[in-house]
Amino acid sequence: MIDFSKALQFTGKRVLVTGGGSGIGAAVALAFGARGAQVAVHYSANRDGAESVAAAIRAAGGSAITLGGDLQDRSVANPLINQTVAAFGGLDVLVNNAGDMFGRRPLELASDDDFDRVMGLNAHAAFAICRAAAPVMRAAGRGSMVNTTSIAARTGGGEGVGLYGAAKAFVSTMTRVFAREMAPSGVRVNGVAPGVILTDFHVRNSSPEQLEGARKSIPMGRTGSPDDCVGAYLFLADDTLSGYITGQILEVNGGQLMP
Repeated sequence: MIDFSKALQFTGKRVLVTGGGSGIGAAVALAFGARGAQVAVHYSANRDGAESVAAAIRAAGGSAITLGGDLQDRSVANPLINQTVAAFGGLDVLVNNAGDMFGRRPLELASDDDFDRVMGLNAHAAFAICRAAAPVMRAAGRGSMVNTTSIAARTGGGEGVGLYGAAKAFVSTMTRVFAREMAPSGVRVNGVAPGVILTDFHVRNSSPEQLEGARKSIPMGRTGSPDDCVGAYLFLADDTLSGYITGQILEVNGGQLMP
């Protein structure tokens, strides 16, 4: 019989959160740290943000390190996993969260450089990190990967978001493939698909008018916050609560999309 008193407790678990310096990644990293996990907070350019997150985890009595690296560089993913394993002695949970749309433009106006940047960070990086983590978790016979996809993976996104939506659709499908391949080794692979979450991502990529238009389409009547997403990641990482769940995408969007 399952002991549900152990739910949402991650004491001793080794967790890597990519894109952990701000937004959803920061909120998720803080939540794991508050529940006893050892957390590696990855950043690309936002070192100060990642250091602040790690410092907050340590100040609350937890354990955290920061790891830098631009995931558009294809040489970064393997060392990132190796550094986490070297620091903590293993890897139990991977939160594959780094991503960006790099502005909005119609597909017909997108350049090859636009394609390479958007696909490189959102699709290839997610693939490369899962690929690098797979043998570590397979050897341990357990583990959970939680990939951040997007509502845009199903809808194509709003104006000028086509490349980003297509990249996130790759992440959603890749999640299901890894789930099938890793299940025999005791490793679960799932995804979280946030809707319109107010972070620096939208500050950089969305106008107030676009955000207001999105808000009006949300049955709950508001856009989301990073904290609104945290429970989905904790749930999918928790073997007590979701031990029989793999290959699933959990939509967190206030009812904007009800697949």
